[in-house]
Amino acid sequence: MEDDFKFPDGKRYNTFAGYYKKMYGERIQKLVIDAGFTCPNRDGTLGRGGCTYCDNAAFHPGYSTPEKEILTQIQEGIEFNRIRYPRAKCYIAYFQSFSNTYAPLDKLRSLYETALSDENVVGITIGTRPDCIDREKLNYLSELKTGKILSGWKHGEFDMPLVTIEYGIESCYDRTLRRINRGHDFACAEKAVRMSKEFGIDTGAHFILGLPGEDRKMLVEQCSTINSLPLKSIKFHQLQFVKGTVMEKEQERHPEDFLRLSLPDYLDLIIDILERLRPDLYIERVAGEVPPRFVKQTDWGLIRNFDILHKLDERLEERNTFQGRLYCKC
Repeated sequence: MEDDFKFPDGKRYNTFAGYYKKMYGERIQKLVIDAGFTCPNRDGTLGRGGCTYCDNAAFHPGYSTPEKEILTQIQEGIEFNRIRYPRAKCYIAYFQSFSNTYAPLDKLRSLYETALSDENVVGITIGTRPDCIDREKLNYLSELKTGKILSGWKHGEFDMPLVTIEYGIESCYDRTLRRINRGHDFACAEKAVRMSKEFGIDTGAHFILGLPGEDRKMLVEQCSTINSLPLKSIKFHQLQFVKGTVMEKEQERHPEDFLRLSLPDYLDLIIDILERLRPDLYIERVAGEVPPRFVKQTDWGLIRNFDILHKLDERLEERNTFQGRLYCKC
């Protein structure tokens, strides 16, 4: 690899774990939190039923349920992750389920600051929709990040909490967003990302690969749009058809509208995307896991994420390529 494109841990792309280890000298692990939020696409503000692919129960671990207090979820999450990641000593509370800025600011303050009161938690990541953010909330997050709110807060080597926000963007194409009943357009997502940058908040984005009507060419071409956004991190998930969702039924009626890839083909698609992404973007995920009970079939078998990452490393070696190889600033 060229010197300009060397990444932490000898990887050929900028991994989440490697990025944080490089920045802070140690592994930092996320703990999924369900704080009992809902979504404007479910409560009737925009619509009911949510996005056509969505069933949040399929995407978070068993310890994370809204009936439990925030600090209980954190402690159980630490125990849950201690076996898989024994080297992790610091944790980020990841407010994941539904739209975690969809509440009055006073409620958000209480939830976020409670999470940051745990001695093991060095930061928060807030997953939300682009249409559930405003300048008042971003100003609060900026003051939280810069230490203006939690006076005297210090956890180990961290003098100020890490505060990041993650937007579910899902696609850069408005026709796709309409089809999946997203309830906002791409311009809304772009505005939210740029406004977050204005307030100094490190920002991530989530995209789903394989949404109806999108082909491989479209998925690769949207890299130029992603690169134009002031993002810090990115997640990619393959589309999975969760039982009982509108999209499961849509796929049964119109299978020709969906890009279905074998695991080797999917890895090559991910690499085609990585080659075109800015090398400074760190990659949090390249695929998602849904427990088998939530789907009728698992196209790739029962393979786990760490196995997928291992295969991705091997395929990057075989292709002798790396993140940003085809990136062009022009």
